Amino acid sequence: VQLQASGGGLVQAGGSLRLSCSASGLAFSRPAMGWFRRAPGKEREFVAAISRSAISTYYTDSVKGRFTISRDNAKNTVYLQMSSLKAEDTAIYYCAAGSRITNPSPANYDYWGQGTLVTVSS
Repeated sequence: VQLQASGGGLVQAGGSLRLSCSASGLAFSRPAMGWFRRAPGKEREFVAAISRSAISTYYTDSVKGRFTISRDNAKNTVYLQMSSLKAEDTAIYYCAAGSRITNPSPANYDYWGQGTLVTVSS
């Protein structure tokens, strides 16, 4: 089972980035695909999730209206479009596959990618 996150980089505050997560079939078929992040010195936190059908999405409050999660089932890829980036969005971003879209706990996710670093300069 593999998940490969990419698209991170250095961006100025107010800018945009799009993260991609390419997943193996087994992971991508899980009911939920999610993005998490770990900021320096902080715990890993939930960012966004999307259901297998893409009908349902779920966001943490701090990114609502700025980030958009989507998926391309033909490409086994999940995206996180990030706009109006802030310094506090700086973190390593991880994609993961889990069992319930409404459960933001990392324990709900059983497959994880290696992470991609996003740095937002103020």
